[in-house]
Amino acid sequence: MATHGLPDWPWTGTPTDDLPPAERLLLDTMRAWHVAARARQTPLSAMAMILATEDAAVAAPPLDSLLRAAPIEAGCLLCPKVTPQEAALLLACALAQRGARSEALAALLRLLPLRSAYAAMPPAIHLGCALRRSGLLLRHPIREALRPRPLARG
Repeated sequence: MATHGLPDWPWTGTPTDDLPPAERLLLDTMRAWHVAARARQTPLSAMAMILATEDAAVAAPPLDSLLRAAPIEAGCLLCPKVTPQEAALLLACALAQRGARSEALAALLRLLPLRSAYAAMPPAIHLGCALRRSGLLLRHPIREALRPRPLARG
């Protein structure tokens, strides 16, 4: 099986400081949710504070539902790079927001069994709508990964 020409999975291993603003906000919020959940605190309030910085607190309930439906291993608050599971969830959220539901489901299937992935789709769609209403548009990283790269000169 040939694997040349396949794009790298978007955002995996990307330094968190290099993420676009909407993705960085979502990543920081996911990580805060996990920190609060591990400490047996209320994760929804930890998320709402971060989302409020961009007037996107309306996205807290659907994100909470998504993170409960799609349990992932998130990095720590200060981890310098995006983990593979975080990247897959960011990709699924971006695709769901863009209306690419079958592709979003495929991204969720990298993390979850079929039934759980189907259960995670409604919160992902609602999250995308809430973020869009707040003026936050996630990038379509697959489209960007498929663009031809400039040839190296030299």
